[in-house]
Amino acid sequence: MSDTEAFRQEARAWLEANCPPEMRQPVRDERDVCWGGRNFTFSSPAQKAWLEACVAKGYTVPDWPKPYGGAGLSPAEAKILREEMARIGARPPLSSFGIWMLGPALLKFGTEAQKVHYLGQIARGEIRWCQGYSEPGSGSDLVSLQTFGEDKGDHWVVNGQKVWTSYADKADWIFCLVRTDKANKYQGISFLLFDMASPGVSTKPILLISGNSPFCETFFDNVSVPKDQIVGEVNRGWDVAKYLLGHEREMISGAGGADRTSAIGATLARNALLDPVLRAELAQFDVDALAYSAMAEKFLDEAKIGKAHPAQPNMMKYAGTELNKRRHELIMAAGGSAALEWDSEASGGGSKPRSWLRTKANSIEGGTSEVMLNVIAKRILDLPGA
Repeated sequence: MSDTEAFRQEARAWLEANCPPEMRQPVRDERDVCWGGRNFTFSSPAQKAWLEACVAKGYTVPDWPKPYGGAGLSPAEAKILREEMARIGARPPLSSFGIWMLGPALLKFGTEAQKVHYLGQIARGEIRWCQGYSEPGSGSDLVSLQTFGEDKGDHWVVNGQKVWTSYADKADWIFCLVRTDKANKYQGISFLLFDMASPGVSTKPILLISGNSPFCETFFDNVSVPKDQIVGEVNRGWDVAKYLLGHEREMISGAGGADRTSAIGATLARNALLDPVLRAELAQFDVDALAYSAMAEKFLDEAKIGKAHPAQPNMMKYAGTELNKRRHELIMAAGGSAALEWDSEASGGGSKPRSWLRTKANSIEGGTSEVMLNVIAKRILDLPGA
């Protein structure tokens, strides 16, 4: 038996013994997602048990080094673990911007003290992060940001505003881009970490057309940030930001790959099969979803060995978010007029139309589809600029 085959058997046995049946059901809504953090409340004992088992094994961040809370798995082993979790339909034990975005940036740019201090907390789900990037007037042109950090010797004093800050009203800490040199557009930005409970930090939810408020406005009024809470070099935060953006776009694109059942649900799939047009669209979706999944695996394998093209996250972000929008269009089409119901208990409070409307933001957040296509055209296709 090869080492990989042995690991697959070991992982399969561990999952069977430790993943509760309840945690093998599809995620129904936000309550089924384990975000962690100091104010998080578990929805069930099974959710808590699943997180604790994975934390003990290092499986919340299986490819991170063991000293930082991971399992130290090789790329091949991490891929096998993903496959085995997908085989039984296991829910992610922990969903976290710290895992998806900040963690990789700290592993690359953080000091040893920062890695030891923050990564273990992230891996254990003890700290929930939000991202302070976009500002009013600084979205796609992010380097025009104006939130300013004034050097006060042993700390920074930060003033400004961020917008579209996902879950800022629920987060414990923020990783934030702050201008620390007004004279240099690109080399005048620093990457700071600070507690959302700091004096001077306030948030205001933004109501979306879906009726939900995952996004917030975030305000900084003379917020004091210690000097040791900067990641990377002073005025070189753009290097950290670009690296993190690649992981963010991969995270946003991650909802794209799906088979027919997880795409629209078994009942709606039966409805769609009665309509030849919907049946054809569903078949095309399946083909494209499988192609996307294959592309994602290829890019991940290339990234693990250092051969990834820097614009690949842009491809994943564009393809994944557009595919996710198509998935929800199919859900609405297959559901007919009943899928438009907004408030009843039977419809889960209108979960289908609210989720459909929410997907419209997928092609805006993390870089618009138009910007992604421009990057792909320039960096991958080598097309001339306008």
